[in-house]
Amino acid sequence: MTSPSPRIAGLHRYPVKSLRGHPLEHAPVGPRGFTGDRRWMLIDDKDRFQTRRELPHMALFDVAFDGDALILTHPDLGTHRVDRPGEDAATVEAKIWRDTVSTHLAPAATAAFLSEALGKPVRLVHQPDTVRRPVDPRYAAEDDQVSLADGFPFLITTEASLQALNTQLAVPVGMDRFRPNIVVTGAEAWAEDRWRRIRIGTVTLRIVKPCARCVITTQHPLTGAQEQGNDPLTTLRAMGRMAKGGIIFGQNAIADGPGEIALGDAVEILEEGESNLRQ
Repeated sequence: MTSPSPRIAGLHRYPVKSLRGHPLEHAPVGPRGFTGDRRWMLIDDKDRFQTRRELPHMALFDVAFDGDALILTHPDLGTHRVDRPGEDAATVEAKIWRDTVSTHLAPAATAAFLSEALGKPVRLVHQPDTVRRPVDPRYAAEDDQVSLADGFPFLITTEASLQALNTQLAVPVGMDRFRPNIVVTGAEAWAEDRWRRIRIGTVTLRIVKPCARCVITTQHPLTGAQEQGNDPLTTLRAMGRMAKGGIIFGQNAIADGPGEIALGDAVEILEEGESNLRQ
């Protein structure tokens, strides 16, 4: 029997860094990744980015778009709408890892809503269209850029790799533990480690770096609760899923140009190499 060809099984966008995302049936691809993906971010009183690493209860916030506005929903505090800041909004030089990004500040009422829910002073900022954040030049072409994501426009995972992991876990986990943008079905487990260039719909993507995973993968994706010790990280380590930088699940990618990706699209493997783990 012929093996099925790789296809797109899932597409996901995360409007606010580290808050909940939502599935898409089709996704326009722009210079920074999927349109609207991680253009918003929470920062603390030192202008440093905040994620579920520091604030696990960020997982409680649901996020939806209403045009350019965000609708934030919290189970205890209800719904809060925040319009996209205009060009006259206050500017904050927000820090993400080693990067500093010029962002526009959302209104004080939004900061109050988020701070009450999280028990810590935080503010919400937005990356304007005019602000370009380069991708790490070790992995990127000269013009590559990214949103407020940790470092790369796309994270690609495969269903087969999740299945291989779940056979080793006492309690299986869902793909939402890993917050991918693109989920592929019909590929062999860990095939993504060998991919170098792929084509999906009208978009060609370069696979540039294995994705090192953090404590967020140990948290329940809807509550932030840590329920299974340090799994799946402990099990991934035991399986040899290691590379320079940490414990690996999934691959970071950069698109060569704009286009659109849809559920069911074929995934064409244009170039392969050796596994990029343990390099």
